[in-house]
Amino acid sequence: MKNLFLVPGSRVLGCLAAVCLHVACMKTMQPDVSPNQEKNQQKVAGLAGIPQSLYVSTTGSDSNTGTIGSPLRTINYALSLTAPGDSVIVRQGTYVEKVVFPNSGSSGAYITLKAYTGEQPIISGASLPVGGNEALVRISNIGWVVVDGFEVADLKTATSWNMPDGILVNGTSNNVIIRNNKVHNIENNNSPASGREAHGIHIIGNGTSPITDVLVHNNDIYDNNTGTSENLTINGYVSGFTITNNRIYNGENIAICAAGGYAGNPNPAFNYARNGLIAGNYIWNIDGRTGPVPTLQNHPGTIGIYVDGARNIIVERNYISESDRGIGLVSENNSFPTADCIVRNNVIRNNRAEGIYMGSYAGYTGGGTTGCLVLNNTLYHNATELGYDNEEVGEIRLNANCTYNEIHNNIIHPRPDRNTFIRKHDATGSFNGIDYNLYYTTGAATRWFWNGVQLNSFAAWKGGSGGDTNGLYANPLFVSTVPSTLNLRLQSTSPAKNAGTNVHGTAAGTTDIDLQPRYNGIIEIGAFELY
Repeated sequence: MKNLFLVPGSRVLGCLAAVCLHVACMKTMQPDVSPNQEKNQQKVAGLAGIPQSLYVSTTGSDSNTGTIGSPLRTINYALSLTAPGDSVIVRQGTYVEKVVFPNSGSSGAYITLKAYTGEQPIISGASLPVGGNEALVRISNIGWVVVDGFEVADLKTATSWNMPDGILVNGTSNNVIIRNNKVHNIENNNSPASGREAHGIHIIGNGTSPITDVLVHNNDIYDNNTGTSENLTINGYVSGFTITNNRIYNGENIAICAAGGYAGNPNPAFNYARNGLIAGNYIWNIDGRTGPVPTLQNHPGTIGIYVDGARNIIVERNYISESDRGIGLVSENNSFPTADCIVRNNVIRNNRAEGIYMGSYAGYTGGGTTGCLVLNNTLYHNATELGYDNEEVGEIRLNANCTYNEIHNNIIHPRPDRNTFIRKHDATGSFNGIDYNLYYTTGAATRWFWNGVQLNSFAAWKGGSGGDTNGLYANPLFVSTVPSTLNLRLQSTSPAKNAGTNVHGTAAGTTDIDLQPRYNGIIEIGAFELY
């Protein structure tokens, strides 16, 4: 992966350009003043840094003044004229250019690149070459900027090791907001799998100080061919990020990944994402078998939300369905455990493999999962297919090297033709606490695994695992289990009511998945609180 850094041009020239632009803008705004008064007002406005709006249109020209009646033609030229507080407002149309932010805003004075109200212009990579790590929108070592309301689409390659990104944030950028965009058809179509990578949105901290305060909110990310990479990636030295209310679908690999250990940063101490929130996202139809990894073509294995070697990440109030796996707290790299994370108040349903997956891949790595909490999730009808070894994978799977994790207050309801609740695959790891969970199936059999040993009754599970002393085996009484009207909220008489443990306090979240207050006396089991 190449580290590409932008060297801004002369700030003096930028200021002079901004002053000239402010002059032109003021001419259209003050038709009733004398020429001398107008000149003085222009000079004061430009030097004082009063925020200005620059307009861009496919019918404009970069020799224009940038007003709405005299718009510029290219986004990059408009951005070159910006100062803190300025906005570049883009009209409907297609802009075939690789957009690069050359200037930073400042605290409380963002530089905003946004669509004109009611329009959604397209930043297109159609016909543009891809060499190395290329992006349609690049934010490198830049702070206090916003990208709002665009389609970012059609950057494609079929060349090995070339990596197209829709939106790229790297270096030591900070205070970046990416919202209300549609990112699609970002593709690496190389065959075979070697060197096939792309990202819809890629945040990689490859500098000596962290990327901080990044918000990715209310975007649609879909129909991307990301190869062995992901639709939305947070990797390397990133500390303090928020990924909320996005919709990610129709992908061939992972939807959201917070990663560590992948050479995102050359310093091992910096080489993992940390201190993040992944909340309120909708993820569906993430199918690894459509992608380039040969093993995934036979068995479901990619993941909706993947915390892989990252630390101190909260994953809450997400809906994940019709994908391979739901949520992964897994490490693929030695020395980079997934640690101190919380997965809470999520609904994970109708996925082809595990609802929640933890640990290292057996015989592959030893990083493992440690100190994580899995609280108040509702898992329903996952594991519709068998695993790599044609095994029953379970709604929750603990693979190798799980230590000091707690799994509490979850509703676990497998398909009637699978009936496997939890699978602890082998005897590695220790001190994993499992209690206060509610189990139910409409199938004839029940099945748990502890250290690889199959247990066929709830009593055998409690005795064999030493867990779920306070757990329940009972029908949770969902509002509806009819597929066409599926509603996994609880009926008022549900045995999940007041049956959880409050021992985790606010670590279980202050709201349920519906954003209702989480506590009404004793906490409910599952993702929904009853009132």
